[in-house]
Amino acid sequence: MKDLLIIKGIEFKSRLWVGTGKYKSFEETARAIEASGTDVVTVAVRRVNILDRNKENLLDYIDPKKYKILPNTAGCFTVEEALRYARLAREAGISDMVKLEVIGDEKTLFPDVCGLLKATEILAKEGFIVFPYTNDDPIIAKRLVDAGAAAVMPLGAPIGSGLGIRNPYNIKIILETVNVPVIVDAGVGTASDVAIAMELGCDAVLVNTAIAGAQDSIMMAQALKHACIAGRFAYKAGRIPKKLYASASSPLEGMLI
Repeated sequence: MKDLLIIKGIEFKSRLWVGTGKYKSFEETARAIEASGTDVVTVAVRRVNILDRNKENLLDYIDPKKYKILPNTAGCFTVEEALRYARLAREAGISDMVKLEVIGDEKTLFPDVCGLLKATEILAKEGFIVFPYTNDDPIIAKRLVDAGAAAVMPLGAPIGSGLGIRNPYNIKIILETVNVPVIVDAGVGTASDVAIAMELGCDAVLVNTAIAGAQDSIMMAQALKHACIAGRFAYKAGRIPKKLYASASSPLEGMLI
């Protein structure tokens, strides 16, 4: 079943995108990424050495010819910081894409949506393909699209919480509100969370902690891979309506007495 996700002319074969933080080693990171079946790997420009090729580098373990490297601005609390690291990644030849984060609070890591809107508009005008990490507010999602976002990435729950999709109704409204891909980012804890996001109609899911923090990261990566595929298939197939009362699987009409 050919079901490619296409954003700004770029083809994405996998709808499960994977982060690279919190692993025990670069070797484990590479093995988990391989097991996940992804072709999109996001890397924190500020926290992970990807700019100095003279030192041990994550890109020594992740082949840019095999994976699409998606730089992110994790750890940036101001518009200026986010712009700086996005530009550094592009100048280093990593990508024109950026997963844009402007964090507003150190404890909750919720996004600063005012700063996010400003940074999105600036980077989009500079030719970046911007994927802003935002809250699950449909109005902000629409404003981000108006500012030039190529997709929107609403959180399912706070970063690293593992709480899953806390407000599926808002995610559903976002899907109905914007005309760009919707990629759930943050809060996924296990395979069922991925399946729920995909069954809602989301275009992709980005996962990091659920894999890196699992007791067996490689097995969890495989589980999320299959959950993503299953959830997408279920969405495309179309679920049956929910009913209050029973409906016989084998109707009485036409039965021989």
